[in-house]
Amino acid sequence: MDILFEDNHLLIINKRPGELSQLDKTGDNSVLEKYKLYLKKNNNKKGNVFLGLVNRLDRPTSGILILAKTSKALSRMNKMLVERKILKKYLAIVEKKPIRKKNTLINFLKKNQKQNKSYIVNQTSKDSKKAILHYRTLKELENYSLLEIRLETGRHHQIRAQLSNIGCFIKGDLKYGSKRSNSDKSICLHANEISFIHPVSKNEIKIKANTPQNNIWKSL
Repeated sequence: MDILFEDNHLLIINKRPGELSQLDKTGDNSVLEKYKLYLKKNNNKKGNVFLGLVNRLDRPTSGILILAKTSKALSRMNKMLVERKILKKYLAIVEKKPIRKKNTLINFLKKNQKQNKSYIVNQTSKDSKKAILHYRTLKELENYSLLEIRLETGRHHQIRAQLSNIGCFIKGDLKYGSKRSNSDKSICLHANEISFIHPVSKNEIKIKANTPQNNIWKSL
């Protein structure tokens, strides 16, 4: 377990690539269920444990997940998400150098439920949602670039779809154009940093999560 922060209201962890944020049709264990067991054992609780997921990460993605230990904290954090009061930064290793080293991407996305994939569409397309992100290049190698991404909106597969649209495929992300998969089936996208005002204490919370300990990330 990789716990980054814990108090009476919140539990913030560093999710490993390959872990589910919450249960899905595969029936595989999820982070949510794992930490419910942790709280049950740690607090010697006999009944059900409340634990709500504030943000979600795709299975092959790693990084910061916020879990709420009370319904009050969950509702307040969800409100902050909607109001864009939670600052989220990601790191991504992409296969091509972006034309601009720093830029803001604004697109409209539409999710295909059957494919579990989001597409860039026209603004007038039915059920499309506006997606905004800001990126800057941190490092360039011969074949890869390391980008820092700040999300302004939180759409389905937003970073993956928007970077793919400019030809910067995330390493290992076959669904969005990468040529090869990573050996551990991860994609090189990591929720690196998060900051917000605590929903109860009102203290400023700023947390960073280490990248996965594998050769891909170590090379950068």
